[in-house]
Amino acid sequence: MDTKKKYDVVVFGATSFVGKILVEYLATKYGNDTGFTWAIAGRSAKKLEELKQSLGAAATGLPSIIADSSDETSLKNLCASARVIVSTVGPYALYGEALVKICAQTGTHYCDLTGEVQWIRQMIQRYESTAKASGAKIVHCCGFDSIPSDMGVYFLQKNAQEKFGKPCTHVSMRVKSMKGEFSGGTVASLLNVVKEAAADPALRKELANPFSLCGDPNPFRARQNNVNGAQFDRNFDTWIAPFVMAAINTRIVHRSNLLGKSHYGKNFTYDEAMITGKGVKGTLGSIAISAVMGSFMVAAAIKPSRWFLEKFVVPKPGEGPSKTSQEHGFYDLRFMGLTEHNEVIRAKVTGDRDPGYGSTAKMLGEAALCLALDVSAKTSGGFWTPSTIFKDKLLVRLEKNAGLTFELKNE
Repeated sequence: MDTKKKYDVVVFGATSFVGKILVEYLATKYGNDTGFTWAIAGRSAKKLEELKQSLGAAATGLPSIIADSSDETSLKNLCASARVIVSTVGPYALYGEALVKICAQTGTHYCDLTGEVQWIRQMIQRYESTAKASGAKIVHCCGFDSIPSDMGVYFLQKNAQEKFGKPCTHVSMRVKSMKGEFSGGTVASLLNVVKEAAADPALRKELANPFSLCGDPNPFRARQNNVNGAQFDRNFDTWIAPFVMAAINTRIVHRSNLLGKSHYGKNFTYDEAMITGKGVKGTLGSIAISAVMGSFMVAAAIKPSRWFLEKFVVPKPGEGPSKTSQEHGFYDLRFMGLTEHNEVIRAKVTGDRDPGYGSTAKMLGEAALCLALDVSAKTSGGFWTPSTIFKDKLLVRLEKNAGLTFELKNE
Protein backbone atom coordinates (compact mmCIF):
# COMPACT_ATOMS: atom_id res chain seq x y z
CA MET A 1 0.00 0.00 0.00
CA ASP A 2 0.92 3.62 -0.51
CA THR A 3 0.92 4.76 3.10
CA LYS A 4 1.38 8.40 2.06
CA LYS A 5 -2.29 8.67 1.06
CA LYS A 6 -4.76 9.39 3.86
CA TYR A 7 -7.53 7.17 2.50
CA ASP A 8 -7.40 3.80 0.79
CA VAL A 9 -10.75 4.44 -0.96
CA VAL A 10 -12.82 7.56 -1.58
CA VAL A 11 -16.35 7.33 -3.02
CA PHE A 12 -16.79 10.31 -5.35
CA GLY A 13 -20.41 11.16 -6.15
CA ALA A 14 -21.49 9.64 -2.83
CA THR A 15 -24.89 11.40 -2.88
CA SER A 16 -25.85 10.20 -6.38
CA PHE A 17 -28.45 7.44 -6.65
CA VAL A 18 -25.89 4.63 -7.00
CA GLY A 19 -23.42 6.46 -4.75
CA LYS A 20 -25.81 6.29 -1.81
CA ILE A 21 -26.33 2.54 -2.29
CA LEU A 22 -22.57 2.02 -2.55
CA VAL A 23 -21.85 4.02 0.62
CA GLU A 24 -24.57 2.14 2.50
CA TYR A 25 -23.06 -1.16 1.35
CA LEU A 26 -19.54 -0.26 2.48
CA ALA A 27 -20.75 1.18 5.78
CA THR A 28 -23.00 -1.74 6.72
CA LYS A 29 -20.79 -4.50 5.32
CA TYR A 30 -17.51 -3.32 6.77
CA GLY A 31 -18.59 -1.03 9.63
CA ASN A 32 -16.29 1.43 11.35
CA ASP A 33 -13.52 -1.08 12.14
CA THR A 34 -12.71 -1.90 8.51
CA GLY A 35 -9.00 -2.53 8.29
CA PHE A 36 -8.88 0.11 5.59
CA THR A 37 -9.52 3.85 5.55
CA TRP A 38 -12.21 5.40 3.41
CA ALA A 39 -14.19 8.59 2.89
CA ILE A 40 -17.03 10.02 0.85
CA ALA A 41 -16.84 12.97 -1.52
CA GLY A 42 -19.24 15.23 -3.40
CA ARG A 43 -19.95 18.84 -4.18
CA SER A 44 -22.56 19.48 -1.45
CA ALA A 45 -21.50 19.42 2.21
CA LYS A 46 -25.17 19.45 3.21
CA LYS A 47 -26.04 16.37 1.14
CA LEU A 48 -22.97 14.52 2.38
CA GLU A 49 -23.98 15.19 5.97
CA GLU A 50 -27.57 14.11 5.28
CA LEU A 51 -26.24 10.86 3.79
CA LYS A 52 -24.16 10.12 6.88
CA GLN A 53 -27.09 10.87 9.17
CA SER A 54 -29.33 8.52 7.18
CA LEU A 55 -26.87 5.68 7.82
CA GLY A 56 -26.79 6.23 11.57
CA ALA A 57 -24.11 4.51 13.63
CA ALA A 58 -22.69 2.73 10.57
CA ALA A 59 -21.37 6.09 9.31
CA THR A 60 -20.08 7.45 12.62
CA GLY A 61 -16.84 9.30 12.03
CA LEU A 62 -16.95 8.76 8.26
CA PRO A 63 -14.88 11.60 6.71
CA SER A 64 -16.32 13.69 3.89
CA ILE A 65 -14.52 15.71 1.22
CA ILE A 66 -15.88 18.53 -0.92
CA ALA A 67 -15.03 18.07 -4.60
CA ASP A 68 -16.73 19.03 -7.86
CA SER A 69 -16.28 17.34 -11.25
CA SER A 70 -16.02 20.79 -12.88
CA ASP A 71 -13.37 22.10 -10.45
CA GLU A 72 -9.95 20.63 -11.22
CA THR A 73 -8.34 22.16 -8.14
CA SER A 74 -10.77 20.29 -5.90
CA LEU A 75 -10.17 17.10 -7.89
CA LYS A 76 -6.39 17.46 -7.45
CA ASN A 77 -6.90 17.82 -3.69
CA LEU A 78 -9.13 14.75 -3.78
CA CYS A 79 -6.49 12.71 -5.60
CA ALA A 80 -3.84 13.87 -3.14
CA SER A 81 -5.75 12.16 -0.33
CA ALA A 82 -6.83 8.90 -1.99
CA ARG A 83 -5.14 5.73 -3.22
CA VAL A 84 -8.31 4.69 -5.08
CA ILE A 85 -11.20 6.86 -6.20
CA VAL A 86 -14.43 5.10 -7.13
CA SER A 87 -16.66 7.43 -9.14
CA THR A 88 -20.43 7.29 -9.63
CA VAL A 89 -20.64 10.74 -11.29
CA GLY A 90 -22.30 10.28 -14.69
CA PRO A 91 -23.08 10.55 -17.48
CA TYR A 92 -19.32 10.17 -17.65
CA ALA A 93 -19.09 11.63 -21.14
CA LEU A 94 -20.43 14.87 -19.65
CA TYR A 95 -18.84 14.90 -16.19
CA GLY A 96 -16.11 12.25 -16.00
CA GLU A 97 -13.06 13.31 -18.01
CA ALA A 98 -11.42 15.76 -15.62
CA LEU A 99 -11.17 13.19 -12.82
CA VAL A 100 -9.77 10.48 -15.10
CA LYS A 101 -7.18 12.96 -16.42
CA ILE A 102 -6.04 14.00 -12.95
CA CYS A 103 -5.95 10.41 -11.68
CA ALA A 104 -3.78 9.50 -14.67
CA GLN A 105 -1.48 12.45 -14.02
CA THR A 106 -1.11 11.88 -10.28
CA GLY A 107 -0.87 8.08 -10.18
CA THR A 108 -4.20 7.75 -8.36
CA HIS A 109 -6.04 4.49 -9.04
CA TYR A 110 -9.61 4.78 -10.31
CA CYS A 111 -12.71 2.68 -11.01
CA ASP A 112 -16.27 3.46 -12.09
CA LEU A 113 -19.47 1.93 -13.44
CA THR A 114 -19.67 3.62 -16.84
CA GLY A 115 -21.14 1.81 -19.82
CA GLU A 116 -20.36 4.61 -22.29
CA VAL A 117 -18.09 2.87 -24.78
CA GLN A 118 -17.34 5.98 -26.85
CA TRP A 119 -16.13 7.82 -23.73
CA ILE A 120 -13.97 4.89 -22.62
CA ARG A 121 -12.29 4.87 -26.02
CA GLN A 122 -11.61 8.60 -25.76
CA MET A 123 -10.12 8.23 -22.28
CA ILE A 124 -7.82 5.41 -23.44
CA GLN A 125 -6.67 7.44 -26.44
CA ARG A 126 -6.05 10.59 -24.41
CA TYR A 127 -4.63 9.33 -21.11
CA GLU A 128 -3.32 5.77 -21.34
CA SER A 129 0.29 6.81 -21.90
CA THR A 130 -0.01 9.24 -18.96
CA ALA A 131 -1.45 6.53 -16.70
CA LYS A 132 1.28 4.09 -17.68
CA ALA A 133 3.93 6.69 -16.84
CA SER A 134 2.42 7.61 -13.46
CA GLY A 135 1.40 4.07 -12.46
CA ALA A 136 -2.32 4.93 -12.22
CA LYS A 137 -4.52 1.87 -12.69
CA ILE A 138 -7.81 2.87 -14.38
CA VAL A 139 -10.65 0.31 -14.43
CA HIS A 140 -13.93 1.21 -16.11
CA CYS A 141 -17.15 -0.85 -16.17
CA CYS A 142 -17.11 -2.24 -12.62
CA GLY A 143 -20.89 -2.64 -12.31
CA PHE A 144 -23.44 -4.86 -14.05
CA ASP A 145 -21.76 -3.60 -17.17
CA SER A 146 -19.45 -5.36 -17.36
CA ILE A 147 -18.32 -7.46 -14.36
CA PRO A 148 -20.75 -10.43 -14.75
CA SER A 149 -19.91 -10.70 -18.47
CA ASP A 150 -16.17 -10.08 -18.23
CA MET A 151 -15.63 -12.18 -15.11
CA GLY A 152 -18.06 -14.82 -16.43
CA VAL A 153 -15.99 -15.27 -19.59
CA TYR A 154 -12.81 -15.29 -17.50
CA PHE A 155 -14.28 -18.02 -15.26
CA LEU A 156 -15.43 -20.08 -18.25
CA GLN A 157 -12.10 -19.75 -20.07
CA LYS A 158 -10.12 -20.61 -16.95
CA ASN A 159 -12.09 -23.85 -16.64
CA ALA A 160 -11.82 -24.54 -20.38
CA GLN A 161 -8.04 -24.33 -20.08
CA GLU A 162 -8.10 -26.78 -17.18
CA LYS A 163 -10.53 -29.19 -18.91
CA PHE A 164 -9.40 -29.04 -22.54
CA GLY A 165 -5.93 -27.51 -22.35
CA LYS A 166 -7.05 -24.67 -24.58
CA PRO A 167 -9.43 -21.66 -24.46
CA CYS A 168 -12.77 -21.43 -26.20
CA THR A 169 -12.63 -19.64 -29.52
CA HIS A 170 -16.28 -18.64 -29.19
CA VAL A 171 -18.40 -17.77 -26.14
CA SER A 172 -22.06 -16.78 -25.98
CA MET A 173 -23.81 -15.27 -22.97
CA ARG A 174 -27.58 -15.52 -22.67
CA VAL A 175 -29.73 -13.75 -20.09
CA LYS A 176 -31.98 -16.54 -18.84
CA SER A 177 -33.89 -14.34 -16.37
CA MET A 178 -33.52 -10.91 -14.85
CA LYS A 179 -35.55 -8.55 -12.69
CA GLY A 180 -34.59 -4.91 -12.27
CA GLU A 181 -35.40 -1.32 -13.18
CA PHE A 182 -33.63 1.55 -14.89
CA SER A 183 -32.65 4.69 -12.99
CA GLY A 184 -32.56 8.20 -14.39
CA GLY A 185 -28.77 8.23 -14.42
CA THR A 186 -28.54 5.11 -16.56
CA VAL A 187 -31.14 6.42 -19.00
CA ALA A 188 -29.38 9.79 -19.18
CA SER A 189 -26.12 8.05 -20.12
CA LEU A 190 -27.86 5.95 -22.78
CA LEU A 191 -29.68 8.93 -24.27
CA ASN A 192 -26.45 10.92 -24.37
CA VAL A 193 -24.70 8.15 -26.33
CA VAL A 194 -27.57 7.99 -28.83
CA LYS A 195 -27.62 11.79 -29.12
CA GLU A 196 -23.89 11.91 -29.88
CA ALA A 197 -24.14 9.06 -32.38
CA ALA A 198 -27.07 10.65 -34.21
CA ALA A 199 -24.95 13.74 -34.88
CA ASP A 200 -21.70 11.97 -35.77
CA PRO A 201 -21.46 9.34 -38.56
CA ALA A 202 -17.89 8.44 -37.49
CA LEU A 203 -19.12 7.71 -33.98
CA ARG A 204 -21.92 5.53 -35.33
CA LYS A 205 -19.33 3.49 -37.23
CA GLU A 206 -17.15 3.25 -34.13
CA LEU A 207 -20.07 2.09 -31.96
CA ALA A 208 -20.81 -0.65 -34.48
CA ASN A 209 -17.27 -2.02 -34.16
CA PRO A 210 -17.07 -4.82 -31.55
CA PHE A 211 -13.29 -4.27 -31.32
CA SER A 212 -13.52 -0.49 -30.75
CA LEU A 213 -11.60 -0.72 -27.46
CA CYS A 214 -8.80 -2.84 -28.92
CA GLY A 215 -6.78 -0.09 -30.56
CA ASP A 216 -6.50 1.13 -34.12
CA PRO A 217 -5.56 -0.96 -35.93
CA ASN A 218 -6.57 -3.86 -33.71
CA PRO A 219 -5.03 -7.34 -33.99
CA PHE A 220 -8.38 -9.13 -34.33
CA ARG A 221 -10.12 -9.82 -37.61
CA ALA A 222 -12.69 -12.46 -36.66
CA ARG A 223 -16.21 -11.91 -37.96
CA GLN A 224 -18.22 -11.04 -34.87
CA ASN A 225 -21.88 -12.08 -34.67
CA ASN A 226 -24.13 -9.51 -33.01
CA VAL A 227 -27.71 -10.36 -32.10
CA ASN A 228 -29.62 -7.42 -33.57
CA GLY A 229 -33.05 -8.98 -33.98
CA ALA A 230 -35.28 -11.95 -33.25
CA GLN A 231 -33.65 -15.30 -34.00
CA PHE A 232 -33.55 -18.94 -32.91
CA ASP A 233 -30.39 -20.05 -31.09
CA ARG A 234 -29.67 -23.73 -31.71
CA ASN A 235 -26.86 -23.84 -29.14
CA PHE A 236 -29.34 -22.91 -26.38
CA ASP A 237 -32.40 -24.40 -28.11
CA THR A 238 -34.46 -21.23 -27.64
CA TRP A 239 -35.53 -17.98 -29.25
CA ILE A 240 -33.41 -14.98 -28.36
CA ALA A 241 -33.62 -11.19 -28.60
CA PRO A 242 -31.07 -8.34 -28.42
CA PHE A 243 -29.67 -7.49 -24.99
CA VAL A 244 -29.25 -3.78 -24.34
CA MET A 245 -25.95 -4.17 -22.43
CA ALA A 246 -24.28 -6.22 -25.19
CA ALA A 247 -22.95 -3.08 -26.87
CA ILE A 248 -20.61 -2.40 -23.95
CA ASN A 249 -20.07 -5.91 -22.55
CA THR A 250 -18.78 -7.37 -25.82
CA ARG A 251 -16.28 -4.52 -26.17
CA ILE A 252 -14.93 -5.04 -22.66
CA VAL A 253 -14.55 -8.80 -23.17
CA HIS A 254 -12.64 -8.22 -26.41
CA ARG A 255 -10.39 -5.67 -24.67
CA SER A 256 -9.70 -8.29 -21.99
CA ASN A 257 -8.53 -10.58 -24.78
CA LEU A 258 -6.29 -7.79 -26.07
CA LEU A 259 -4.78 -7.01 -22.66
CA GLY A 260 -4.28 -10.72 -22.02
CA LYS A 261 -2.17 -10.89 -25.20
CA SER A 262 -4.85 -12.83 -27.06
CA HIS A 263 -5.17 -15.43 -24.29
CA TYR A 264 -8.64 -16.29 -25.72
CA GLY A 265 -7.16 -16.46 -29.23
CA LYS A 266 -6.87 -14.05 -32.16
CA ASN A 267 -10.07 -15.49 -33.69
CA PHE A 268 -12.09 -15.28 -30.48
CA THR A 269 -15.72 -14.10 -30.79
CA TYR A 270 -18.28 -13.24 -28.14
CA ASP A 271 -21.96 -12.30 -28.26
CA GLU A 272 -24.84 -11.67 -25.85
CA ALA A 273 -28.62 -11.95 -26.08
CA MET A 274 -31.77 -12.50 -24.01
CA ILE A 275 -33.56 -15.85 -23.87
CA THR A 276 -37.29 -15.52 -24.65
CA GLY A 277 -38.24 -19.22 -24.67
CA LYS A 278 -39.40 -21.88 -27.08
CA GLY A 279 -42.46 -22.20 -29.30
CA VAL A 280 -44.92 -19.47 -30.20
CA LYS A 281 -44.48 -17.65 -26.88
CA GLY A 282 -40.72 -17.50 -27.32
CA THR A 283 -41.04 -16.35 -30.92
CA LEU A 284 -43.48 -13.57 -30.08
CA GLY A 285 -41.39 -12.49 -27.10
CA SER A 286 -38.27 -12.28 -29.25
CA ILE A 287 -40.05 -10.22 -31.89
CA ALA A 288 -41.66 -7.93 -29.29
CA ILE A 289 -38.41 -7.20 -27.42
CA SER A 290 -36.58 -6.55 -30.69
CA ALA A 291 -39.31 -4.16 -31.83
CA VAL A 292 -39.45 -2.25 -28.53
CA MET A 293 -35.67 -1.85 -28.38
CA GLY A 294 -35.51 -0.72 -32.00
CA SER A 295 -38.33 1.79 -31.53
CA PHE A 296 -36.74 3.23 -28.39
CA MET A 297 -33.38 3.74 -30.09
CA VAL A 298 -35.01 5.43 -33.09
CA ALA A 299 -37.04 7.69 -30.80
CA ALA A 300 -33.94 8.52 -28.74
CA ALA A 301 -32.05 9.55 -31.89
CA ILE A 302 -34.66 12.13 -32.98
CA LYS A 303 -34.66 15.40 -31.05
CA PRO A 304 -38.46 15.92 -30.60
CA SER A 305 -39.13 12.31 -29.59
CA ARG A 306 -36.03 12.29 -27.36
CA TRP A 307 -37.42 15.35 -25.57
CA PHE A 308 -40.76 13.53 -25.13
CA LEU A 309 -39.01 10.47 -23.68
CA GLU A 310 -37.00 12.59 -21.23
CA LYS A 311 -40.03 14.67 -20.24
CA PHE A 312 -42.75 12.05 -19.87
CA VAL A 313 -41.48 8.47 -20.18
CA VAL A 314 -38.09 7.69 -18.63
CA PRO A 315 -37.05 8.36 -15.01
CA LYS A 316 -35.23 11.62 -14.26
CA PRO A 317 -31.59 11.75 -13.06
CA GLY A 318 -31.54 10.98 -9.35
CA GLU A 319 -34.59 8.73 -9.61
CA GLY A 320 -34.46 4.96 -9.51
CA PRO A 321 -35.92 1.76 -8.11
CA SER A 322 -37.03 1.59 -4.49
CA LYS A 323 -35.01 -0.29 -1.91
CA THR A 324 -37.62 -3.06 -1.95
CA SER A 325 -37.30 -3.37 -5.72
CA GLN A 326 -33.53 -3.50 -5.43
CA GLU A 327 -33.67 -6.26 -2.84
CA HIS A 328 -36.14 -8.34 -4.86
CA GLY A 329 -34.22 -8.05 -8.11
CA PHE A 330 -31.92 -10.76 -9.49
CA TYR A 331 -30.25 -12.06 -12.64
CA ASP A 332 -29.30 -15.44 -14.07
CA LEU A 333 -26.78 -15.47 -16.93
CA ARG A 334 -25.77 -18.55 -18.92
CA PHE A 335 -22.50 -18.93 -20.82
CA MET A 336 -21.58 -21.48 -23.46
CA GLY A 337 -18.08 -21.85 -24.89
CA LEU A 338 -16.83 -23.77 -27.92
CA THR A 339 -13.19 -24.68 -28.56
CA GLU A 340 -11.73 -24.88 -32.07
CA HIS A 341 -12.56 -28.62 -32.00
CA ASN A 342 -16.20 -27.97 -30.93
CA GLU A 343 -15.67 -29.09 -27.34
CA VAL A 344 -18.41 -27.51 -25.19
CA ILE A 345 -18.31 -25.98 -21.72
CA ARG A 346 -21.13 -24.15 -19.95
CA ALA A 347 -21.30 -21.86 -16.93
CA LYS A 348 -23.84 -19.95 -14.87
CA VAL A 349 -23.47 -16.53 -13.19
CA THR A 350 -26.13 -15.20 -10.83
CA GLY A 351 -26.66 -12.10 -8.71
CA ASP A 352 -28.96 -11.67 -5.73
CA ARG A 353 -30.10 -8.04 -6.24
CA ASP A 354 -31.43 -5.96 -9.10
CA PRO A 355 -28.62 -5.82 -11.66
CA GLY A 356 -28.20 -2.08 -12.15
CA TYR A 357 -28.27 -0.88 -8.53
CA GLY A 358 -28.37 -3.32 -5.63
CA SER A 359 -25.92 -5.73 -7.28
CA THR A 360 -23.92 -3.05 -9.10
CA ALA A 361 -23.19 -1.20 -5.85
CA LYS A 362 -21.81 -4.36 -4.26
CA MET A 363 -19.72 -5.22 -7.31
CA LEU A 364 -18.38 -1.68 -7.54
CA GLY A 365 -17.51 -1.61 -3.84
CA GLU A 366 -15.67 -4.91 -4.00
CA ALA A 367 -13.82 -3.82 -7.16
CA ALA A 368 -12.65 -0.65 -5.40
CA LEU A 369 -11.45 -2.61 -2.38
CA CYS A 370 -9.77 -5.16 -4.62
CA LEU A 371 -7.96 -2.35 -6.42
CA ALA A 372 -6.90 -0.78 -3.12
CA LEU A 373 -6.01 -3.87 -1.11
CA ASP A 374 -5.41 -6.88 -3.37
CA VAL A 375 -3.79 -5.76 -6.62
CA SER A 376 0.00 -5.95 -6.52
CA ALA A 377 1.92 -2.70 -6.50
CA LYS A 378 4.02 -4.24 -9.27
CA THR A 379 1.01 -4.20 -11.61
CA SER A 380 1.67 -1.58 -14.25
CA GLY A 381 -0.41 1.53 -14.74
CA GLY A 382 -2.83 1.92 -17.61
CA PHE A 383 -6.43 1.22 -18.57
CA TRP A 384 -7.44 -2.26 -17.45
CA THR A 385 -10.60 -4.36 -17.56
CA PRO A 386 -11.97 -6.05 -14.43
CA SER A 387 -10.89 -9.58 -15.38
CA THR A 388 -7.38 -8.62 -16.48
CA ILE A 389 -6.42 -6.70 -13.35
CA PHE A 390 -8.46 -8.48 -10.64
CA LYS A 391 -8.62 -12.10 -11.87
CA ASP A 392 -9.35 -14.67 -9.13
CA LYS A 393 -9.09 -12.08 -6.36
CA LEU A 394 -12.31 -10.43 -7.49
CA LEU A 395 -14.06 -13.77 -8.08
CA VAL A 396 -13.43 -14.60 -4.42
CA ARG A 397 -14.68 -11.21 -3.24
CA LEU A 398 -17.82 -11.34 -5.40
CA GLU A 399 -18.83 -14.79 -4.18
CA LYS A 400 -17.94 -14.14 -0.55
CA ASN A 401 -19.40 -10.64 -0.18
CA ALA A 402 -21.42 -9.44 -3.16
CA GLY A 403 -24.05 -12.14 -3.67
CA LEU A 404 -22.71 -13.46 -6.99
CA THR A 405 -22.16 -17.10 -7.91
CA PHE A 406 -19.97 -18.58 -10.64
CA GLU A 407 -20.44 -22.25 -11.43
CA LEU A 408 -20.06 -24.75 -14.23
CA LYS A 409 -23.18 -26.37 -15.69
CA ASN A 410 -23.44 -29.85 -17.20
CA GLU A 411 -26.50 -29.33 -19.40
